[in-house]
Amino acid sequence: MGEASTIGQTRTRVTVLTRVAAQAALVLLALLVFWGGADGERPLAAQTPAAQVWPGDQPGRNIAVELLLEHAPRAGEPVTAALRFVPRSREWHGYWANPGDAGLGMQAEWQLPRGWAAGEPLYPVPYTLRIGDLMNHVYKGEHVVIVPLMPGADAAGGQVRVRLDYLACTDQICVPETAVVTGRWPQNGRDERFERWRAALAPDLAAPGRFTLAGDRVRVLIPLPAAQSLSDPHLFVRTEGVVAAAGAQRFTRAGDQLVAELPLLPGAAAAPPEAIEGILAFAQGAPDGVRFTAAPGPVPDGLPPIAAQRPMGALVLLMGGALLGGLLLNVMPCVFPILSLKALSLARAGADEGAPRRDGLAYTAGAVLACLGLGAAVLLLRAGGEQVGWAFQLQEPAVVLALFLLALALTANFLGLFELPGLPLRAGGKPAGAFATGLLAAFVATPCTGPFMATALGAALLLPAPWALALFAALGLGLALPFLLLALVPGLRRRLPRPGPWLERFRRLMAVPMGLTAMALAWLLWRLGGHGYLALVLAGGAVLLALLGLAGREQRRASGRPGLAGVAALAGAVLAVALLPAPSPGQSAAAASALPGTQPFSEAALAQARAQGRPVFVWFTADWCITCKVNEAAAIEREDTGTAFAKAGVVALRGDWTRRDPAITRFLSDQGAAGVPLYLWYAPGARAPEQLPQVLTPAMLSARAAASGPSPTAR
Repeated sequence: MGEASTIGQTRTRVTVLTRVAAQAALVLLALLVFWGGADGERPLAAQTPAAQVWPGDQPGRNIAVELLLEHAPRAGEPVTAALRFVPRSREWHGYWANPGDAGLGMQAEWQLPRGWAAGEPLYPVPYTLRIGDLMNHVYKGEHVVIVPLMPGADAAGGQVRVRLDYLACTDQICVPETAVVTGRWPQNGRDERFERWRAALAPDLAAPGRFTLAGDRVRVLIPLPAAQSLSDPHLFVRTEGVVAAAGAQRFTRAGDQLVAELPLLPGAAAAPPEAIEGILAFAQGAPDGVRFTAAPGPVPDGLPPIAAQRPMGALVLLMGGALLGGLLLNVMPCVFPILSLKALSLARAGADEGAPRRDGLAYTAGAVLACLGLGAAVLLLRAGGEQVGWAFQLQEPAVVLALFLLALALTANFLGLFELPGLPLRAGGKPAGAFATGLLAAFVATPCTGPFMATALGAALLLPAPWALALFAALGLGLALPFLLLALVPGLRRRLPRPGPWLERFRRLMAVPMGLTAMALAWLLWRLGGHGYLALVLAGGAVLLALLGLAGREQRRASGRPGLAGVAALAGAVLAVALLPAPSPGQSAAAASALPGTQPFSEAALAQARAQGRPVFVWFTADWCITCKVNEAAAIEREDTGTAFAKAGVVALRGDWTRRDPAITRFLSDQGAAGVPLYLWYAPGARAPEQLPQVLTPAMLSARAAASGPSPTAR
């Protein structure tokens, strides 16, 4: 009961938003289809004095600190701790883990319940403070350091305390401070501020970097997406004793390769580090950046200076990927029938060349607007600290219910039960109907993520908002492109088959894939809510079909308008979405993988498997993801794959993203993925995973298992 309450509280904002969006989309689509009609300080609000809340009674402190815990402990699940530092005025600043040329980073001594362990502190992007010839890495204003805690085997709660030694400074004086603080457990399940604090952390780059020493300098290669713009970047090196903080930094770049060249400290070359860790800030004084880890290895030389870079070329490539990804969505079973019938309707345009062009532009506007709206919603929610990704709306039962009712109505239309003016088999459809059809096609296509879409949508999470929205618009344009070309190019339209009785038979044939889509959505609703929820949904669907049948009879008797029965069908669908209670996660039908030995994904399980030196295959899936299900049937959940995994001792971890899971969303974001599917292979001893393609073959997995050698237990 407590766990369900906790999950419900963290999901409230997104659930309300998606339920309202489902109702609005259903109303809009139905109406249109039926009726055709200067010091470098970061400018963060949290850093303004008005936004700072002094943490308790801490007299005499220049920087107060409190320890907060996200939720009550649960077995196998980390507990996130937050150290919230609040200066008493803007003149005081604290320090990053590596303070720079002067200062002191935070030192923590944890007092935890038996069996608990504290992980590495995670920091937001710092900024530079230069005083004379010294450069320090500091925070002005309130800042939060995140520390993952791993409970013991029994996950029993207890007192969590920490002794902190840190330095509070102004530009003139420094005061060492010590605080012993006790963690405060949240009163109501989960502290929602943690999502905002996590969003302020620099995300981890999925691919590892490399570094090499060259004379008195170190050269660090960072695999940064080429479309990520850089304005006066700065490399904060966390590994101490390696680089001179105040030294000049030089950046060169080509494609996805960014090379930073920094001066070494005297004597550092004699004892090179095993790894270099740090944060790349995209612009000094800005909160955006990425966390990286670099191992010794070759670093390319002779790349052009970053000032000569033109990221627009890389953006064009990403937009091309989004365009191609949208184009591929047209072959999906939920989109292909809509596109086919809209395209064939152009064959009845007759001599009026303007009507097809108007239809094509309206359809394109609908598809682009839908993708822009969904993309903007993702960006806004992420900016507010929510852990969401592409197709997040399908994690909410209300949206899936709306899609099910729409698919059911479209299936009935294809079978001739009633007519939709937005999908006419005769001439005379209005642009408003084409616009609604474009909206519909884009909305029902969101569960799919293709090979070209993956890179583009993943980059959109790192890019500035205007560029990210350009990628979402390109996705919508790719989805609409086939119909747009047919509408604008008369020669292509002339190649369409002439209308005839066969067209009616073709429309009825298209009811098969659309009906299968409705069945798949019904299965998904069963997975989300169980048998009782599905029974209510099917009863509502039967009532909708009966009303649509009456609307069709009225259409055939009168002027073609749906009449009162059509209004009742629309009102009933909206009421079903609005009033049907959303099922709790506890009502969901259990999911299991057919791959033997598969375990549910958690970062703790991943860390444990890697610590054992075993190969690990991690895959993230969702019941609404068509690409995921195809890959599972064709490559993952096969007998030969299971045999190869068993011989090599592969640990298989499955992340189910069918319903919203902030931990999985956060992990996907850290890997540069906007959604599912995502497939990762961790070879024994590797510092970073290999990200596999989004279209798998059985040979890919079997070959990697064989390369890992036999299981340690078999040797």
